[in-house]
Amino acid sequence: MPEVKDRTVRQPITETLEKNYMPYAMSVIVSRAIPEIDGFKPSHRKLLYTMYKMGLLGGNRTKSANVVGQTMKLNPHGDLTIYDTLVRLTRGNEALLHPYVDSKGNFGKQYSRDMAYAAARYTEVRLDAFCSEIFSGLDRDAVDFVDNYDGTMLEPMLLPAAFPSILVNNNQGIAVGMASNICSFNLREICAATIAYIQDPAVDLAPIVPAPDFSTGGELLYNAKDMASIYATGRGSFKLRACYRVDRKNSLIEVTQIPYSTTVEAIIDELSSLVKTGKIKEINDVRDETDLDGLKITIDIKRSTDGDALMAKLFRLTPLESSFSCNFNLLINGTPRTLGLKAIIAEWLSFRRVCVKRETTFELQRKQERLHLLEGLEKILLDIDKAIRIIRGTEKESEVIPNLMDGFSIDEPQAEFIAEIRLRQLNRQYILQRTRDIATLKQEIEQLERLMSDLDLIDEKIIKDLTRIAATYGKDRRTTIVQTEHVTPIAALDLIEDFNLKLFLTEHGYVKKIPLTSLRSAGELKTKEEDQIILEQEGHNKTDVVFVSDQCNVYKLKGYDIKDHKPSDLGEFTPNLLSMDEGERIVFVRMTDDYLGHLLFGFANGKIARIPLAAYETKTNRKKLVKAYSDASPLVSVRYLPPDTEEDLVAISSLRKALVFNTKDIPLKTTRGSQGVAVLKAKKGSTMTTLVSLAESGIAEPRYYRNKNLPAIGTYLKEETLVNRQVELENV
Repeated sequence: MPEVKDRTVRQPITETLEKNYMPYAMSVIVSRAIPEIDGFKPSHRKLLYTMYKMGLLGGNRTKSANVVGQTMKLNPHGDLTIYDTLVRLTRGNEALLHPYVDSKGNFGKQYSRDMAYAAARYTEVRLDAFCSEIFSGLDRDAVDFVDNYDGTMLEPMLLPAAFPSILVNNNQGIAVGMASNICSFNLREICAATIAYIQDPAVDLAPIVPAPDFSTGGELLYNAKDMASIYATGRGSFKLRACYRVDRKNSLIEVTQIPYSTTVEAIIDELSSLVKTGKIKEINDVRDETDLDGLKITIDIKRSTDGDALMAKLFRLTPLESSFSCNFNLLINGTPRTLGLKAIIAEWLSFRRVCVKRETTFELQRKQERLHLLEGLEKILLDIDKAIRIIRGTEKESEVIPNLMDGFSIDEPQAEFIAEIRLRQLNRQYILQRTRDIATLKQEIEQLERLMSDLDLIDEKIIKDLTRIAATYGKDRRTTIVQTEHVTPIAALDLIEDFNLKLFLTEHGYVKKIPLTSLRSAGELKTKEEDQIILEQEGHNKTDVVFVSDQCNVYKLKGYDIKDHKPSDLGEFTPNLLSMDEGERIVFVRMTDDYLGHLLFGFANGKIARIPLAAYETKTNRKKLVKAYSDASPLVSVRYLPPDTEEDLVAISSLRKALVFNTKDIPLKTTRGSQGVAVLKAKKGSTMTTLVSLAESGIAEPRYYRNKNLPAIGTYLKEETLVNRQVELENV
């Protein structure tokens, strides 16, 4: 058999990542997912520029499919991807505070997960008038152009937006290893803040731009410290909540605005889930009544329900209140940077100054060229007849331009301009009219040259544009600002329903929590075969439940941590509920609100420890306390003794000797691990097997079993002293 050669080439993983993965990652970051200082990702920019070249700024609408097809000349990622991008930019989708596309047809809604937009062949679009401000200067060399993906046409690297569009509309992107999530701000406020920054870079922007503004409205819970952190670092989060009104007459709650980061369907699904699981019992029905007038979620509530209190619960439990996480990550000269609000305005200002300078340079060159031509035309004013003679006397057409240049001492462009003048225009009136423009042009050129050299004049022009844009396109805030100190916080415990219940513990270790309302009409409580209920207690849903195991451990839960059961349920298996060790068994349960009273631990060695129940109350709400009682002798019984209460107990040994004593004879021990005091003496190796109350023991003549001094051996049980001879006294 021929030898197989190993053709495997070993390559360090770092080298593989550098050669293969890093180019892909940088392509996604730079060319797809992260917006640039003009406020657009490449996909947005290519689409809007295509519409601009199609004459859709101020023109009639065209089918969206037409726009998608034309955009594929710049964006090769497929028609569905392009149409998805177009949908989000439209007025109909309501995703942007200031939409760039004026649309006709069904474009879905940003606040709806399931409302699908119509196909591109059914909808129509054109550029919104607002777009004139992002294309201003595009035809005057304001920005650089580059080849498209196949080199057949040019496209702008950036759009010369005349306002900080990066901050006016939401922009979200997920790249490789980084992401961007820029919230929207009110156009008037951003323009005012930019003007204030131009005039004083040290200005505090918070009073001018108090908080973001969203197309879906809602209420923004404003915290000055958190917002200042977002403005400074570009990172952080704030909470948005829905706007609603309570119709007490018809027992309705109508939600009319929701947080930008959620949808109607997500809210309704969560509300339905809460109703089905019984966590919210005040709601009868939930409906989506969104129509042409806008969003509306209607919640039917029970007549006795306080609508505002219910909404406070729903804010905590549903997406009716949700967080918006800010990550102001954008590309600056091809480099991803996370910037604060003022830093973004500063970068935009630098970008815009360059655009204005380039536009000014373009205008200056055009006017200088025009002036140069008119100055040549002015020279023939001195002798129009001479110009005519030169042209008529020239034998060849190709010699007209050189002869004019020699005859009037002008250069070739001037001669070309003069030669192209029609015969009817070779009159003194026409020439005087044209030469009058020379003085005007010189003044305009002088102004442009001053503008080129004076940064203050450039800033004045930018301020003038910002003022005009704010006045023309500005809108009132949609998102209401609510100070957090004016919002009453609702604790998690307040969201939990409190009700009276009964807790049952079975011999096999099952615990059942049954509301008293369910017990009233219940028949026999169901247990497993050969199992029986050994303990029952009344309490309520928000109480603490203390479980004592036979392995010196105490477990603690809240009542609401145990799910509700029906009488026909078997209950929860305590080893699973409490994550107990293998072989460990719960022997006692106590429900308490105040941890008053004491626990009596009876041990096989005849000792009894009296420990305050408060010893098991912990500030950290630990769910497991180890070495919760003494392990010097096996545990026989645990009993609860209410505060300021004395009780007669009966201790019975393995020799069937009984001792009656009172709990006042058991001194209180403050440490959980105390071994207690001796009560029942051992004889011939006997142990204590039972510790019950006198009432439970069935002893009719307790004096017969009392002893003045403790510890004591006890007295043999006599049947004639027992009330109920069927009582089994060997085990608890």
